[in-house]
Amino acid sequence: MSATQFICPDGQHIPILQCLTACPKQTRCMFLPTLRAIAKSVNRPITEPTVTELIAGVRETYLKKTMPYAVSPQRILYALQGQAVHTMHERCTQGEILSEIRLKDQITSGQFDLYGKILDTEECVLGDLKVTSSYKLMKALGIYKQKIPTGEIYKTGSRKGQLKYKTILCHDGVRHVWDWAVQLNYYRMLLEQAGFPVHRMYIQALCRDSGLRIAAERGIDQPLYIIPIYKISNRWINRYFSRKAALLQQAKDANILPPVCSSRERWQNQKCLDYCDGREFCSYGRKLQQFRKAG
Repeated sequence: MSATQFICPDGQHIPILQCLTACPKQTRCMFLPTLRAIAKSVNRPITEPTVTELIAGVRETYLKKTMPYAVSPQRILYALQGQAVHTMHERCTQGEILSEIRLKDQITSGQFDLYGKILDTEECVLGDLKVTSSYKLMKALGIYKQKIPTGEIYKTGSRKGQLKYKTILCHDGVRHVWDWAVQLNYYRMLLEQAGFPVHRMYIQALCRDSGLRIAAERGIDQPLYIIPIYKISNRWINRYFSRKAALLQQAKDANILPPVCSSRERWQNQKCLDYCDGREFCSYGRKLQQFRKAG
């Protein structure tokens, strides 16, 4: 199943078709073509679980595939930015670069963004386009903040006699690109199974809040970054996706809610609170919402 309702700015739910046909409000919350584009983006005619769906928590994917959930157009406008970037690139491949082709195997399907001579003179390079936040980029580039002593002490006030510290940015941290790496490695496997070797893989990440003070404070000082992605063993990738696909199919066959998503899949509960489309039907998500309302 897919999204069947929009959440209006006042919190009311309305069937998507009704919204697009005749808005019950005096004035629409955004242009009709924008709403149509959003409706199209949340209703894709793909029956099998995709690579990106299997990377998400099994419970989240199960709920999105079986329940008539609602989405807020205001909250998912970022998805249109990503689609616009993909469309722009697809129109500029000029024949020698493969683009936006969906490949499928017995486990899942995935649509890679770019393949070919996309970065230098070498062929067989796989590229993926991301529109993301400065926070995600900061983590992906291994940038982190650290407090170090300045050598000075406070001479007055409640902290008199204590050392003064300043915050600096360090660039030698762990690169948090797990989801990107797993996704791109499965695309690599699909291409190789189709007879297209992959020599290198890259993410081209466009920062959607580039130029803002918050981005600069996170060490993100340019709008676009090229991030290399390294090969993960085919055996591990196959085992991971086979297990996720099997758990999802078992839940659908038995009509039983899968276990709670892992902490990483839940973004340490932040996704459950604000971003998971299935949270309305998830007991864990509802409980977190109640705790937040209780203060």
